[in-house]
Amino acid sequence: MDVPFWVWAITIAAIVGMIVFDFVGHVRTPHAPSLREAATWSAVYVALAILFGVGVWIFAGGQYGGEYFAGYITEKSLSVDNLFVFVLIMASFAVPRELQQKVLLFGIAFALALRTIFIFLGAAAIENFSWVFYLFGAFLIYTAVVQARANSDEDEEFQENGFLRLVRRVVPTTEEYHSDRMTTKLDGKRYITPLAIALVAIGSADILFAVDSIPAIFGLTEETFLVFTANAFSLLGLRQLFFLIDGLLDRLVYLHYGLAVILGFIGIKLLIHALHENELPFINGGEHVTVVPEVPTWLSLAVIVVTLLVTTVASLARSRRDEREAAARAATTDRPAPADTAPGTTAPGTTAPGTPGPDAAGQDGVPAGGAGRGTS
Repeated sequence: MDVPFWVWAITIAAIVGMIVFDFVGHVRTPHAPSLREAATWSAVYVALAILFGVGVWIFAGGQYGGEYFAGYITEKSLSVDNLFVFVLIMASFAVPRELQQKVLLFGIAFALALRTIFIFLGAAAIENFSWVFYLFGAFLIYTAVVQARANSDEDEEFQENGFLRLVRRVVPTTEEYHSDRMTTKLDGKRYITPLAIALVAIGSADILFAVDSIPAIFGLTEETFLVFTANAFSLLGLRQLFFLIDGLLDRLVYLHYGLAVILGFIGIKLLIHALHENELPFINGGEHVTVVPEVPTWLSLAVIVVTLLVTTVASLARSRRDEREAAARAATTDRPAPADTAPGTTAPGTTAPGTPGPDAAGQDGVPAGGAGRGTS
């Protein structure tokens, strides 16, 4: 796929323009976005990503169009998984709701810049060393096993990484937020605010996210332009998606299983491709291994879409079942305890209506205290 320089320039300018528009139009004035606002702009960014993919399909052919859509869907699903960590970070630093947009947008811009570097490094490595596919494939299969063994039901807490702890030790930090400012001056000394620390936390966490997402998309396409644009479009709507599905994340209880299947599938696909491109002398004498056919793009796209669909449906069904069971348990707990006596009988220790009880009569049926009472 031969992409002219002017296409690269227009694409990068459009992506940067969308980030600037997002900041000026939505983030510069701190506010908590409504559900309608988040849904509208999420739909806009998804529509832009789809239109771009249709353009690739029309002008570059179905092969590259399919590779773009497979890469975009994979990166988008991995981004949703990353939102779990973003929620933990926001809660750990107690970021006010109206300031979370700024943290997310700056974090996304940093992530895009960082991933662009990783993408070009990965492309250069693949161009010069075909055995890199073995490393990518093995790493993705390992990541898939880790994902499958993760327990989504356990309560997680955000753990600060070493880089974040270093920033705290080196740079003076305030304990409280100062509006939406990243830094503030107190008693003539400059401090960074917790908002800046939260931004560093999200940015440094994305380094780990890129480690599995970049090899994953290179397993679907080797075209640097498609890898870059699929990553860019998957990240651009992430801020809006955070506020749209914030309350639904805990319902996606099987998402990690779906991601494990996708990453494992792509890892196997990479290993098969590595065998087809094999140049390692200790594998088949340095000759290509083509016994197993390579996985076509349409099959990759189908596996990804079906896996995510089944995962989402199963997760929502499990959540609804858990809610019904919880409601049933609550109703049982709140229900009055049934009487242990049959109709027409009295419970032990009680008396029937109209019958003197032990406080009113003695053992012989004479009212207690009757000896002290006068008669007429």
